[in-house]
Amino acid sequence: MTVKKLSINYKTLEEFKQFREYGIQELSMLEDLQDNMIENDSESPFYGIYFGEKLVARMSLYRVQKELDKYFEPQQDYLELWKLEVLTAYQRKGFGKELVEFAKGFGLPIKTNPRIKSADFWNHLGFTSVNYDVNRDLGENPLVWYPKGVSAQARPQSSTSDLTDTTE
Repeated sequence: MTVKKLSINYKTLEEFKQFREYGIQELSMLEDLQDNMIENDSESPFYGIYFGEKLVARMSLYRVQKELDKYFEPQQDYLELWKLEVLTAYQRKGFGKELVEFAKGFGLPIKTNPRIKSADFWNHLGFTSVNYDVNRDLGENPLVWYPKGVSAQARPQSSTSDLTDTTE
């Protein structure tokens, strides 16, 4: 099982359409892909795992600059893991875990917003809930993973606009 950075091209767009067939529209990365469509863009935020020639698991991973960090102490760059999805026929075979472990390999804290009924998956991988802040979390229930030497922010946060996602 190898995680690959996915190129932003029409082949990838076609592969992503397979995920949409399995339902949950908010996980569809088609809009993201179309917004970033540049032939073989090396700055792609998309990662995936192939089983043979078939893309069976994918996620988007964005680096958020420390100036926008509202979750970790000390304040620092962190990764925002979005839209993790594994095709139904390939679930519970380690593909999702492999993507998360790949993200952890960057050595930065990670924030994610889990899907309903996925708490056991994230807890098993060491993610924990943050203390809910109505201004920061905007109705989401974020989970975070802390590498060694990083903890939750203790200081109160002011009300600011949404985090801006940036790629490496």
